[in-house]
Amino acid sequence: MTPPRQRTEGLVRPYVVTDGRAYPTRNTLDLVTLLVSVTDPAISGLSPEKRRLVDLCRPGALSVAEVAGHLSLPVSVVKVLAADLMDSGHIVTRAPIPSAQPTDARILQEVLDGLRARL
Repeated sequence: MTPPRQRTEGLVRPYVVTDGRAYPTRNTLDLVTLLVSVTDPAISGLSPEKRRLVDLCRPGALSVAEVAGHLSLPVSVVKVLAADLMDSGHIVTRAPIPSAQPTDARILQEVLDGLRARL
């Protein structure tokens, strides 16, 4: 028989954190979207989770996935919170840095030939 689950102190259901919403107001957030905190707006009227999110993003940019990990919240909840904070002007988003374009095989071959010639 499986032992009963232990109740975790301070456990809050995700729908409570998002005010019962399951989807963000914007569908532009991805796992790698970078969140950057804006320094001007006051955080006095925000929920504790939104305050923590803003504080996490203050020193620099964090991805949605990183914020979810730091806050120990599901990514879907972080997307809803981040969209709310974007709407209120507390954070802005940036697209992730695009991956580098593949290099030309000819250049790689020349580098390899040059290394072989030196050895």
